[in-house]
Amino acid sequence: MNARQFAGTPARPAAVVTVLALVLLALGAPLTGGAKAAEGPTAKVSRAEAGTGGTVTVTGARWRPRALLTLLICGQNMIGGTNSCANGDGRAVTVGADGTFTKKLPVSEPPKPCPCVIHIATATGEAAATDVAFKVAGHPVAPLPKERSGGERLSVLSARLDGSSGLLTWFGAPPSRRLVVTVGNLGSTPARDPVFEVGTSHGVFAPSWEEQRWRGTLKPGKKTQVKLDVELSAGAHGDYLVSLRYGAKLLVEQPWTVGRPWGVTLFWVLLCVVVAATVFRIGMAVVDKVRPRTTRAAPPPPPSSPSSGSTASGPAAANGAHPALPWFTPDTAPEAPPHHQISAPSEEIRSTPKGTT
Repeated sequence: MNARQFAGTPARPAAVVTVLALVLLALGAPLTGGAKAAEGPTAKVSRAEAGTGGTVTVTGARWRPRALLTLLICGQNMIGGTNSCANGDGRAVTVGADGTFTKKLPVSEPPKPCPCVIHIATATGEAAATDVAFKVAGHPVAPLPKERSGGERLSVLSARLDGSSGLLTWFGAPPSRRLVVTVGNLGSTPARDPVFEVGTSHGVFAPSWEEQRWRGTLKPGKKTQVKLDVELSAGAHGDYLVSLRYGAKLLVEQPWTVGRPWGVTLFWVLLCVVVAATVFRIGMAVVDKVRPRTTRAAPPPPPSSPSSGSTASGPAAANGAHPALPWFTPDTAPEAPPHHQISAPSEEIRSTPKGTT
C-alpha cells in the first residue's frame, strides 16, 4: 500500500459524514418550513404594492374547506378593527374542497393611513384569520398608534338578554337578567381577564356602571361567549337600557322593558280594605259600650188555660176581658171584643098558648 492510498483511506469516513450532514440539513429545511406552514391558514398577494383602481390577486391555502372568507384592505395594520378597512370594496370568496382559494381584489384607499394589510378572515363557522402586508401607492403613511389594553381590540358580534320575571318579581323583588354577548378580538394581542362595565339607565338618567371581570384569555382573531349578570332595584318597572363597555369604548346597548309589579298594588288594596274593616268593627264595639241602657218591664206570666165548663177567675175575668197573650205585653195586648150576653127567654113568651099569635 503506497502513501497516496494510505492518505486517501481515512478521507472516506469524513466525506460520508459531510454528505450525511448536508442531506440532513437539506431535508430539515423543508420539514421545518412545512411545520410552520401547517400551523394555520396562509395567504399571499400577486403584488406587494398597487395604486387605487388596480387589482391584485390573493391566493390562500390550508383553509377550512367550503368556508366563506372576506377580503379587506385595512390601514394601520387593522389595529382599530374593521373600522380601519375599506369595507365597501371588500370581496368574499368560498374556499375549495382542497382548502385553497384565488380571488381578485380591487385596490382602494382605506379610511386610515398605512402601513396597510390585506385582512382575510372567515365569515361563518370557526374563526380563522390572517394578514398580508400590502402597500397602497399614493396613500399617506403614519406611525402606528400606541396599542392600548382597552376596548379598541374587542368588538361585540351579537347580544341578547336571557331570563324572565317570576312570581317574586310580580310582588316587587329586584328584576334580573343575564346579558349574553359574543365578543371577538380584532386586535393583534390577546385579551387576558378583561374587565367589562355593565350599566343600566332609565329614561333620561345616566347609566349606573358596575364592573364585572370575565375570567379567560381571548386570542387575536378568536371569539367567545361572555355572560354577565344584570339586576335592577326592587320595584323597578318601565323601559330600561342595558349598556356594555370595555375601557372607554361602548360595545353594545340592549333595551329591556320591565313590567309593573301589580302584586304590590294588590297587596296595598287588600291592606286598605282589611284596615278599614278592622277600624269599623272597633268603632262599632266602642259605640255599643258607651251607649245608655234602657229598662224594660218583664212580661206577665201566661195564665193557665181554664178547664172545660169552668169560668175564668182573676181581675181579667172580673172585668170581662180576655187575658193577655204570652207574646204581647200588657200595653200592646189586643182589645177584647164586646161581650154579647144572651138572656134566657121570658116567661111571657114561654107561656104563650099554642095557636095564638
